[in-house]
Amino acid sequence: MTWTPQSWRTKPVRQMPSYPDTNALAAAEARLVEYPPLVFAGEARELQAALAKAVTGEAFLLQGGDCAESFSEFRAPIIRDTFRVLLQMAVVLTFAGQVPVIKLARAAGQYAKPRSEDNETIDGVTLPVFRGDNVNGIAFTAASRTPDPERMVQAYYHAAATLNLLRAFSYGGYADLHRVTGWTLDFIDKSPAGEKYRDMAERIDQSLKFMEACAITADTAPQIHQTSLYTSHEALLLPYEQALTRRDTTTGEWYDVSAHLLWIGERTRQPDGAHVEFLRGVENPLGVKIGPTVTPDELLRLCDILNPKNIAGRLTLYARMGAGKITSGLPPLLRAIKAAGLKVVWASDPMHGNTIKTAGGIKTRRFDDILSEARAFFEICRAEGVPPGGIHVEHTGQNVTECLGGAQEIDEAGLGGNYTSAVDPRLNASQALELAFLVAEMLRG
Repeated sequence: MTWTPQSWRTKPVRQMPSYPDTNALAAAEARLVEYPPLVFAGEARELQAALAKAVTGEAFLLQGGDCAESFSEFRAPIIRDTFRVLLQMAVVLTFAGQVPVIKLARAAGQYAKPRSEDNETIDGVTLPVFRGDNVNGIAFTAASRTPDPERMVQAYYHAAATLNLLRAFSYGGYADLHRVTGWTLDFIDKSPAGEKYRDMAERIDQSLKFMEACAITADTAPQIHQTSLYTSHEALLLPYEQALTRRDTTTGEWYDVSAHLLWIGERTRQPDGAHVEFLRGVENPLGVKIGPTVTPDELLRLCDILNPKNIAGRLTLYARMGAGKITSGLPPLLRAIKAAGLKVVWASDPMHGNTIKTAGGIKTRRFDDILSEARAFFEICRAEGVPPGGIHVEHTGQNVTECLGGAQEIDEAGLGGNYTSAVDPRLNASQALELAFLVAEMLRG
């Protein structure tokens, strides 16, 4: 079947809101079509080249950020602090893990989330479920929960402003390695992870002074002063993604200019579905979340559809099995991909397969389960002779209490201390750093 940006509309589609006003939807899409790109095709090609090295173990992907960005939390300090934690994790992985790190943010577009049910009922009232700020509102009222296409336009402007700030932080000096000791957030300064980070930062500072004595400075090595940061989100809301798909004037190929990398979720990875149909035609690097129910044959078919030319760096597979299922679920998939000679990045998503609810109905994750799945991922990859290529986490720079455990020993009673996520529970900065140190140790083998 010939691909076009709108050919997905002929396929079965899941996780799509039902807009009551189709004229308003068409008008919002028409406006988005005229707006400037958020990212550029050349940047997407740079990311793909970097990911090609992760295929062979010559680089490591660090992908992280909010589970779902919020219009209400659209503030510079929140964006800065989440970026700061990503920088800290990357420094830990680079210095302690001794491998180049590709920094990929879940940012500037992660405004929609898949949901288990279309509706929810509270006190006998049934309304559409909250699907993210670019679809509807979180308030439990009929007006708020009605899907509004104008929210896609708002999401574009929020994404543009977020990208502008992230680019400034990445290239304007905030990411300078001389600032590594200043990135520590106050609330983790006295935690075990904070103490380990401070010790490591002092060693980095000594290394930088040695390099300066050897005339290696930010003037001769720009990567000391700045960093490359790419953006990603789940390509869930296809009208938004189609409206931001453009033909590259350099190559003539189609790119989705809403982000550098787009991924397909566990709930929308059907080979004959609309989401796979849409993403197979854009040239961006792509990702697919792989849960415990996928079979080797299904996975091979997905790879054939999304990366028929077997281009290294084009496709990242995120294993999100759950701590109790990864040992049996992942090895057959690794063997099938390896036997077929497919060039993919294998990354661990130790978050989404470990979501639970407490007795009180609070959605959370046990930090020990997250660590367990990440550790198992590395062990299984090494046993199968496959390079572990990356890790994908949901984290924030705020001192939230959304995941159980960690050095702060957050228990069920403590979840209510600062639980602010509207959808999925996130690691706070201390937990994210703990995870980074563990991954760094595993990278060293």
